[in-house]
Amino acid sequence: AKMADGRNKIRCIFFSEFHPVAGPKIAFQVPEDYISQKLFDSVHIYIITKPQLQNKLITLDALGHRIIGCPVCIENAKYSRNALLFNMCFVFGSAADSQRYEPIVKKLAGYLTTLELETGFLSDEQSKLKLPEFMQELLTQLNTCGTCSVPINESNTLHLKVVPTSEEPPVVLEHHVPVFLQDKESFVSSQWDLTTQQILLYIDGFNHVQRIAQEADVDINLVRICVQNMLYYGVITLLPIFQYSNVYVCMPDVHALVQDANLQAECLAYVAKHPAHTPPLFRDVFTLYCGLGPGTTVRDLCTRHAVQLQNVDERRLIQFGLMKGMIRRVQKFPVKLTSSEFGNAKPWTRWMTGLHSYDEICCKTGMTYQELEDKVESDPHIVVCWK
Repeated sequence: AKMADGRNKIRCIFFSEFHPVAGPKIAFQVPEDYISQKLFDSVHIYIITKPQLQNKLITLDALGHRIIGCPVCIENAKYSRNALLFNMCFVFGSAADSQRYEPIVKKLAGYLTTLELETGFLSDEQSKLKLPEFMQELLTQLNTCGTCSVPINESNTLHLKVVPTSEEPPVVLEHHVPVFLQDKESFVSSQWDLTTQQILLYIDGFNHVQRIAQEADVDINLVRICVQNMLYYGVITLLPIFQYSNVYVCMPDVHALVQDANLQAECLAYVAKHPAHTPPLFRDVFTLYCGLGPGTTVRDLCTRHAVQLQNVDERRLIQFGLMKGMIRRVQKFPVKLTSSEFGNAKPWTRWMTGLHSYDEICCKTGMTYQELEDKVESDPHIVVCWK
């Protein structure tokens, strides 16, 4: 865990309750007087709420503040009006990314509920006085290191941790090629589940998901789930299938290779054909990248630059360029222009919508790249869109 940056810091924590005479009020807040009475009066219906909103996370933006709370109601005849209503809220700046704190607010509400049910902590005026010190410790520790361990009493300690939110990884398809972003050998096999251990051997940066499933004799849906899991944890990335008929173009980031000495060293080590022998020259590697472009296949590149490729592995050259965002694949998408043969259309023509690449169609139909190419070339009603 790490320190919260200025924009995402917790500005204030306050404890609000329903007083039998005064109604909704802030009982404690740290720092003191951060939330004005005027602000609280304008939003208190979302802090101490009607039953429909109780035990639900509520985020509201008001007067330059973002407030997250989870209103709680404990019903019992021992309380005045037969219920105890409270809410411990976190306050942020209006531009803060507060999503990562939502599980903490929810857990805190549940913890205080349990504490009240077991020990009467919140309804006892004496024990409730410990809340400001507890809230100050909570605020300081979460802002400083993203975790906290705060003792409540002799037998209770609260442990909380801010977990950064991660974006959902992209969907893994049959024609995607998983490639490790770090040395596969550096991982201990016990770190993986059994299915992942079974497919690890076949993840070599060139096998696509469908082939990995076939080689490892594992159901393709299980392979996709394993690959997506590794993708989520940033262990791998996905590349398109490598073929010598592929076309690639340079991206603006290729200039970084000229300017960044560390990237150069990493590149030369990665693309070397014989790492133990003569390393490739940077000039040759950069010339090869610049030789890529529309209409130039990898096969064309190999023919034109045989001298530069003497010490360079062209497959790893392409792989490194894709991983670093210095080049991208230009894919072929076939489009069927007419449906005149609708009655006796071939099954594979349903993929000719312009939405499916050659890679995907080959995986879905079992055709080889050349077989598909021959079918497309022989049909005057199919055109190919490169993108």
